[in-house]
Amino acid sequence: MTQPTYKIGLSLGDPNGIGPEIALKALSQLPATSLQSITVFGPKLVWDKTAESLGLMNLAQQVQINHTGGLSEANFQPGLVSAAAGKSAVESATAAIQACQAGQLQAVIACPHHETAIHQAGIDFSGYPSLVAKVCGLNEDEVFLMLVGGGLKIVHVTLHESVQTALNRLNAQLIQRATVAGIKACVSLGVSKPKVAVFGINPHASEGSLFGPEDMAHTVPAVKLLHDAGYDISGPQGGDVFLAQKQHDLYVAIFHDQGHIPVKLLAPHSASALSIGAQVLLSSVGHGCAMDIAGKNQADPQGLLRTIELISPSLTKAL
Repeated sequence: MTQPTYKIGLSLGDPNGIGPEIALKALSQLPATSLQSITVFGPKLVWDKTAESLGLMNLAQQVQINHTGGLSEANFQPGLVSAAAGKSAVESATAAIQACQAGQLQAVIACPHHETAIHQAGIDFSGYPSLVAKVCGLNEDEVFLMLVGGGLKIVHVTLHESVQTALNRLNAQLIQRATVAGIKACVSLGVSKPKVAVFGINPHASEGSLFGPEDMAHTVPAVKLLHDAGYDISGPQGGDVFLAQKQHDLYVAIFHDQGHIPVKLLAPHSASALSIGAQVLLSSVGHGCAMDIAGKNQADPQGLLRTIELISPSLTKAL
């Protein structure tokens, strides 16, 4: 049998969240031949103790682990939001991204992080896309989040910031970069010539300038630039209109909630979150750390399994 060659780094995310649990549960459902293609990045103490609690120690010992994001036994407390756990999540993901940069991996999958914990550690962080940008030496405006789930692919122009802050830095070039990154990601996922819809900033994409000047200033010229570049692009139009039409392969959301709400409605626990625009491909699950059930053997690994399948279908082909 041909040995799998596609290498994935799996970082455990916040060690006090459900990341370690869903990682082990997901790997337990993969074909045994796929395990050699996965390297886990995270504290070995957390990996071993979680495996022991789930009765999966034999599986845990079959998977290569890169001991990063060291965490003391005293700080390993499932359900606790802490600076030590936040620091561990960032260190583990960073190590995996660096391994991908070095050509040791083809992609990184990161379990959920907890932003409050990371900020408690004094780390400037606004999501995995910003971390990918920082590690890869890029501007944060060059790496974007794309949610995939419920039959939708939605790239976000802005993410974890106030609407006012997003508006202050919004321009046609930023929308254009996010859209092109989304188109390239679609191509890599098998959609060769995606049809793209750009959401408006204001309701009804401002109806000219009836509801404000922002769309005429930003989304309208962005769509023209993209159309002139030869892309199959529509908009700007209200997101509700485009989503109801169900005619596009990729949607471009201007703000966080514009893109998150439809995906979370259709795929609340099984969406994937891709950081796109850098040479390193990183994907996470579309849900959080679920601190309320961490350490209770209640977490569902389906979102992580779907993310693994999205990134490398060959690893899950026997499921």
